[in-house]
Amino acid sequence: MNTFQKAATSVLLSFLALSLSGCGNAEQSSIPEIEILSYKREAVDVMNEIEDLFNSTHDDVRLKISSPNEAMTILKTRLIRDDYPDIVAIGGDINYSNFLDADLFMDISDLPALSDVKPGYLDIDKQLELVEKEGTYALPYVANAAGILYNKDLFDQYNWKIPATWDEFIQLCQDIQSKGLTPLYFGYKDTWTTLAPWNALAVDLVDADICAQVNKNEATFADAYKDVARKQKELLKYCQPNPYAYSYTDAATAFANGEAVMWPIGSYAISQVQSVNPDMNIDSFVMPGSNVPEENILNSGIDVQFSVLENCPDKEAAYEVLDFLYSDEVLNMYLEDQGGIATKKGDFPIMEYLKGMETYILSGQVADYQDHHYPTEMAVDAMIQTYLLDEKEDALETFLNKFDSDWQRYNRDVIERLRKEE
Repeated sequence: MNTFQKAATSVLLSFLALSLSGCGNAEQSSIPEIEILSYKREAVDVMNEIEDLFNSTHDDVRLKISSPNEAMTILKTRLIRDDYPDIVAIGGDINYSNFLDADLFMDISDLPALSDVKPGYLDIDKQLELVEKEGTYALPYVANAAGILYNKDLFDQYNWKIPATWDEFIQLCQDIQSKGLTPLYFGYKDTWTTLAPWNALAVDLVDADICAQVNKNEATFADAYKDVARKQKELLKYCQPNPYAYSYTDAATAFANGEAVMWPIGSYAISQVQSVNPDMNIDSFVMPGSNVPEENILNSGIDVQFSVLENCPDKEAAYEVLDFLYSDEVLNMYLEDQGGIATKKGDFPIMEYLKGMETYILSGQVADYQDHHYPTEMAVDAMIQTYLLDEKEDALETFLNKFDSDWQRYNRDVIERLRKEE
């Protein structure tokens, strides 16, 4: 074969290779791809496993899951560029409320998996609507819980009982102090941690839809939050000196090292505690904010849920992915890796550190974090910190009045829309 023939043969083989490659791509491109953009960066490994499992067991749909840093910022940028994912994995918070209010999510009321969701979490999603909408726009997946983490070994050593009322809880704190121990620890240097006891008290003492009531001019925070604010300040009598000098990490470390018997925080803090003391015997109980035991419920929010973008081109493929994600096998994969509470009815594992909340979890006695309804710009965490530091006689009144006035300022558009509708 001469040089010319070799060159011609090489060109022909290259052309054939490209042609075959093109055929393969054409075949692959005929399979719909569903992209999920997930905000849970810490869950990237298990999400990759779920993606691989789906793609190895499905030949009619391809799944792609991305979990970038600052996912919500990236999502907003992509929306501006008309570069939409098909599904978002998002928390049940103000971000979800804002996206839903912008009509970005599809009504998935006909999704079969919704019939398996615990009703309490569907109620939480409805309460996150800034303006009431017909339909269902998210599939709740995994929830978390907040209340009181406690050192179980110390409770067993001193034979302390789990309090069922606010008075019993205060008495417990006093009993702990009488033993020369610190009942509570706070990391209020990080202002967001002020919201942990605030939320846990509020679910016992305030209607779950109080923010909607205020928007409709049916209530005021000055009335609704008075007891919440007063009781959170009372807890300062039972914590370490100057809690504003200590961060969230400091609080986790102190609790892990036995410097306090209890820590009012959410289940999300467990991994931080265990990184300091892997062998710590931790359990939890519901914050008993009320003196009527039946009024005390579990502060639980939706940590992850899935919403389909309104302009998703293949609803059937998206539903196939959601059904797969909500299967017992896949949900257990996620729970085993990330912990949390299944929003799905059925026999799912409850972590040892949540056993004290098990009754509430199984019965669905849950209410959302109040701060999931607060505009970010309002900086409620800083407002609470300022109030707790304020020792003047009118501190409570000043705080509550500011809450109402700031709420009207930062929610004026929603309030105006509601009034026009009425």
